[in-house]
Amino acid sequence: MRFLNGATPGYDLTYNDVFMAPARSEVGSRLDVDLATGDGTGTTIPLVVANMTAVAGRRMAETVARRGGIVVIPQDIPIDVVAEVVAWVKQRHLVHDTAIALGPNDTVGDAIHLLPKRAYGAVIVVDDDGRPMGVVTEADTVSVDRFTQLRHVMSTELHTVPVDADPRTGFDRLSAGRRRLAPVVDDAGRLVGVLTRPGALRATLYRPAVDAQGRLRIAAAVGINGDVAGKAKALLEAGVDTLVVDTAHGHQERMISALRTVRGLDPGVPVAAGNVVTADGVRDLVDAGADIIKVGVGPGAMCTTRMMTGVGRPQFSAVLDCAAAARDLGRHVWADGGVRHPRDVALALAAGASNVMIGSWFAGTYESPGDLYTDEDGRRYKESFGMASARAVSARTGDDSPYDRARKAIFEEGISSARMYLDPTRPGVEDLIDEIISGVRSAFTYAGARSLDEFHERVLVGVQSTAGYTEGMPLPTSW
Repeated sequence: MRFLNGATPGYDLTYNDVFMAPARSEVGSRLDVDLATGDGTGTTIPLVVANMTAVAGRRMAETVARRGGIVVIPQDIPIDVVAEVVAWVKQRHLVHDTAIALGPNDTVGDAIHLLPKRAYGAVIVVDDDGRPMGVVTEADTVSVDRFTQLRHVMSTELHTVPVDADPRTGFDRLSAGRRRLAPVVDDAGRLVGVLTRPGALRATLYRPAVDAQGRLRIAAAVGINGDVAGKAKALLEAGVDTLVVDTAHGHQERMISALRTVRGLDPGVPVAAGNVVTADGVRDLVDAGADIIKVGVGPGAMCTTRMMTGVGRPQFSAVLDCAAAARDLGRHVWADGGVRHPRDVALALAAGASNVMIGSWFAGTYESPGDLYTDEDGRRYKESFGMASARAVSARTGDDSPYDRARKAIFEEGISSARMYLDPTRPGVEDLIDEIISGVRSAFTYAGARSLDEFHERVLVGVQSTAGYTEGMPLPTSW
């Protein structure tokens, strides 16, 4: 990365402080860009979903890995639950989405509870042998008594797709039948998944993040307190593809000790650790055994660390400095926090990140773990919270005595509850991934880069005023 006109500012920068200048390019199409990362995680798009309880769960892990990213399961989830989630994700199909299946005698109330769990918005009604009988959508449940059996409201005009059909064939079948989605069935006619028209298209545009056995990848986090070795070993035995040793202040002795413990297990998968914001922090964590360093203190949407403590660093400069130090040591960094637009993801990659972590941005999607609510204006939302907040800390201190929990509560940081509204035009995480990756691919073409390495080498970055940033915003639609 180079600064425009060679002007290196004497102060630290956020993503809003900088812009990319276009360069002469031979890259004629966004589809000529390869976004696969070289940090060992196997991601084919540079996105990692942060280990936040309100964001990272099994549905998110399946969906994001199918499009090439990876999800980090939070450290406060019981190990046996994490093992079950890992096994479940690794059994998912690489093209077809997991179906919501109910029987004909199940009720409209059952369907209403499950419909918001998936972006495709349909329940497949199956018989006792698992063969599709009908489809129930949200529209079928409007003004219907919740105790009504699904057999009375389902649509029975089914168009199915065979499990061995390629995505193009599946799309053509759906298009010819004027269907938004269809059950996917095996040779015996049993339900194995769901295919939508957008899903079929995405399967031709993205490459799943898969392990050596061709199964979807998933990561998990472990903290720095308690039985680190036991937890890490259990996660590795469960089959996680990346292990994340995680704490808010990563440049501390407990982290270094935890990292050495994990490295001593000979994990055989990449080990990420953090968070830090300085080159010294990178060097110390690499020396302790980290392959990947998480960079970011305070830029997250749910984080109050900077306002509470004054500690942190503007994220663009933090990533730039830490990535340079990691590169000198043959290691990599993840940019963790502060991304609110596709441009921010592109700029994090320009600064040298191999992957960009996303948290609250994905909380307001169908795939996040929380329940879906509707506000007084009819807008749908989910609740999100910071991982140092009272809500998150209480989950991690459930085994403590009431006295110890009360003491820790005094020092909590982070927002305990915030409404993350679903974007009506992009309510699913795949919709947001499309938006992000479209912007990132375009950024690569402007820089004349076909890969992440080329992008970091070629990209030209300038510093701008607040007015310069505002100038780049589109006018409001009501202007």
